[in-house]
Amino acid sequence: MSAERPSLAGLRIDRSNAPRRTFFTPPVIGTVVVLLLLAAAAAWWFTRPKPFPVRTAPAREIAAGEQATLLNASGYVTARRWATVSSKVMGKIIEVLVDEGARVEAGQVLARIDASNTEANLRLAESQLDAARKALAETEAQLELAELDLKRQRELAAKQIVSPADLDRAESAARALRGRRERGLSEIVVAQRQVDVWRQQLDDTVIRAPFAGVVTSKNAQPGEMISPMSSGGFTRTGVCTLVDMSSLEIEVDVNESYINRVTAGQPVVATLDSYPDWKIPSRVIAIIPTADRQKATVKVRVGFDQLDPRILPDMGVKVAFQSTTPAAQPAARTVVVPRSAVRSRQGRDIVWVVERDRVTSRAVTVANKNGDEFTLSAGLNGGELIVVEGPEDLSDGALVTEKKP
Repeated sequence: MSAERPSLAGLRIDRSNAPRRTFFTPPVIGTVVVLLLLAAAAAWWFTRPKPFPVRTAPAREIAAGEQATLLNASGYVTARRWATVSSKVMGKIIEVLVDEGARVEAGQVLARIDASNTEANLRLAESQLDAARKALAETEAQLELAELDLKRQRELAAKQIVSPADLDRAESAARALRGRRERGLSEIVVAQRQVDVWRQQLDDTVIRAPFAGVVTSKNAQPGEMISPMSSGGFTRTGVCTLVDMSSLEIEVDVNESYINRVTAGQPVVATLDSYPDWKIPSRVIAIIPTADRQKATVKVRVGFDQLDPRILPDMGVKVAFQSTTPAAQPAARTVVVPRSAVRSRQGRDIVWVVERDRVTSRAVTVANKNGDEFTLSAGLNGGELIVVEGPEDLSDGALVTEKKP
């Protein structure tokens, strides 16, 4: 029997159990790319340069005809007339009729003190006055009878009916009653003045406003003791503090080295710390003719041209003493900037100018230094936004952001 002949089918390779090769599909590739981009964005976000916090202010150009500032100083709003209202007598407060912020008129009742003892003494004095008047009436009746008896004795003595001794006794009795009447009149005057004293003391138990003003503090409550002078313990020396708002002015301590720049009547521009954008026209009232040897300053009084309800006692205020004549038209632009804006770099004065949230250094020329302000004659045109407070390591092109107050 012959062997079976091989066929071509037997030479075929069986690939049914071979491992399948996988390839990245387009959606998988897209996901990987997105993840890589997100990672790169996150890395840039956390490693990006952060902006420096700075405080900025605009550079101010001095216009033609504008009064130049000769000196800058700071002080406080004070009241020329204010008082801690107290009583003239010591006693217990039974009523307080005002609170903080109340406006009062001159003579208005602010508080009352217990007056029971004073009222009792007043009634006693009035009774003594009444008794003195009645005693005088009795004396005058007796004197009238004595005068009639003396007249009769004189008539009888002229006819030698009575003895001279009887006439002498009648005259002596009349003189004694006249003296008693004079004493009675004096006692009535004394009693009347005693009544006036107690009435005055009764009136002193009512505390009134010495002038029109505003109550700024309430210092006592009903039930507390009050005294016109300090007596220790829990005794109050005042009911409230009263301020005359029409007497508000500014007190400034000027360094004695610059007092020659200040004159009486000189125009002043005042700026309250609470309202930095409000320029208040003012004027120098007086220069106190004495210096403080410890602080080397001279006190200057500055008055407001017009008062405003926003101006309150003890407010901080900055003042700029102006020249008495308008400034001439400058040949070049003159710009005023805060002193803190000017910095020194490599022997030059520069300021940092902010443009589109980035800073650029600008060389400037300082023409004059007036306290907290510098006057520049070159480098700025006015209106630029400059850095007045920021880090020392600023560089050109650095990113900045406005510091939050």
